[in-house]
This record gives sequence, C-alpha cells and structure tokens, in this order.
Amino acid sequence: MMDLSPPTATEPMTFEQAVEVVNRLKDRLNSVLLGQTEVVDQVLTALISNGHILIEGVPGLGKTLLVQTLAQCFSGDFKRIQFTPDLMPADITGHAIYDMKEGAFRMRAGPVFTNLLLADEINRAPAKTQAALLEVMQERQVTIEGKSRALEAPFMVLATQNPLEQEGTYPLPEAELDRFLMKIFIDYPSHEDEVQLARSITTGHISDSLSAGAGDAILDAAQVVALQAAAASVEIDDQVLDYAVRLVRASRESMAIQRGAGPRASIALLRAARANALLRGSNFVLPDDVKKMAWPVMRHRIQLATEMEIDGQSEDLVLEQLFNTVDAPRK
Repeated sequence: MMDLSPPTATEPMTFEQAVEVVNRLKDRLNSVLLGQTEVVDQVLTALISNGHILIEGVPGLGKTLLVQTLAQCFSGDFKRIQFTPDLMPADITGHAIYDMKEGAFRMRAGPVFTNLLLADEINRAPAKTQAALLEVMQERQVTIEGKSRALEAPFMVLATQNPLEQEGTYPLPEAELDRFLMKIFIDYPSHEDEVQLARSITTGHISDSLSAGAGDAILDAAQVVALQAAAASVEIDDQVLDYAVRLVRASRESMAIQRGAGPRASIALLRAARANALLRGSNFVLPDDVKKMAWPVMRHRIQLATEMEIDGQSEDLVLEQLFNTVDAPRK
C-alpha cells in the first residue's frame, strides 16, 4: 500500500502525498465554514501558491474562523490585526525600543512575525498604514532601524475588507493590491447551508470542535513549504502558458478597461492555475484551470473605464466578456 502520510520536514512531498494532504485540508475547512466551498478552494489555492489573498465581504461570514482553522490545520502561528483609522505602521511591523538598563536598542517584533496573518478590515486604515505591508508581502521581510529581518516560511497574509461604499473605508493603493495573488468574495450562505450552520452552532458542534483545536494538525509549517514545492512542479504546456499570458494582455487592449493587469498578473495566474490543478488531483494544468483562476487573479488588478462604472458594470462582468474573446488551446 502506498504511504500517503505527510513527509517529515526534511523530505520532499510526492504528488500523491500532496493530493492527499490537500483533500484533508479541504474536508477540515469545509466542515467548519459551511456553504463556502469555493472560498475554501481559493484560500487553499493561495496557500499552495505561496501567495496572499484579499477577501471582501460583510462582517459575520466566518472570515476569522476560516483563518484560525487553517492555522490549526498545520500547527502554524496565527495572528490578527484589527485595522483602524488610528493604527500606525509600527503597530504592524514592530519598532525599536531603547533599553535603559542595557543602554542599547532592542527590537519589539510586530504581529507580522507569524505564519498566517489576518489583516482584518484592512481598508479602514489610511494608505500609510496599509503601505506597511508592502515590504512584508513582497519581500517577506521587515526592515526596522535599517536592519532587515526575514519572516519564517510559510508566511501568508489574508486581508479582509468591507465594501468601499461603507462609511469609513479607504481604497487600497494599487501597489498593494498588486501584491495580493487573488481577490475573492465571500457571500451569504444558501438557505440550506445557513440552516445547517445555525443547527451546528446552537447544538455546540462547531464551537466544541474549535475549543478542542479542530482536531489534530494535518501537517507542520515545513511540510506546507514542501506542499508548495509540489504544486510548483505541476506541468504546464507552452500553449496553456501562452493562453494565460494572452488573457492578461487582453485586459490592456480593451476599451472597457482603463488600466489593465501587469506582468505580475501573468505570473500569479500561472501559479494559481498550478495550485488549482493540484486541488482537482491532476499533475498538469488545463486551460480551464487558467480561466477559472483568471477572475480572482485579475479582478483587483484592473480599473474599469469611466463609462463602464457609470453604466454599473462590474469587473467580473467586463472580464467575462473579455475572456470570451480569447481563444483557448484545443489540444
């Protein structure tokens, strides 16, 4: 019988082991976050792709619960930052403190020194505070008083934001948006799922599992890195790669889009497509994997033309019309 248990920290992860681990992660998360299977898949895609994710939705839909459960799945370190208008950059990254007894400065590490960082309601803080995450997300390091400190792998930012029409929100800078691998929407569950959720909570099933740690950890932090390496080895044909690039480049040529997606979107799309192939148990990428991931990868990287916004068109609708004009490889 094939051994599908996760490898040790020093061993690489085979493709079969990676598929088994991913399925267990999906089952664990879906058992806690009911009715959000697409959200769970996309969050796991970001984790496997070693990317960050931006989640938009109204409060109370289980965003914090999702991140906590994910951290418990690999015995990782989890921290949460509640973004507010008076939050300072040093509150995120940390700062240097002068120790009177030792006569020297010592660094006080901020909450970014973790594995999973939940940046809750990120668009409630002004741009200078949001920008504190730029170096952290791109370089996975923090510079304080001229000294850089690397973050331990894996490191992933899961930022949540409220819809911009809500009072007291600020738009995220373009440079910061581009650092997120994907932007996903979390919506209200269906009637049947909400009934099941209400029944589970009122009977104590969900809260009991969380207080018990939601079960044993499925893998450790080092094995998450091995899982990411396994996803990076998923094969992608040159025609499929070309298709991904053509989808991104099409956004720069559309009259409906004022600012198209840049080259970072092409790279992100290929990484996400590889992870999506792994999620469905395949070791090669199909054009459908690319197209499925194109929406969450590109929707936050484009800016619609003024006339599209006046007409009430959404980024997803414009992208759908655009993607239908790009021919996918047939072989």
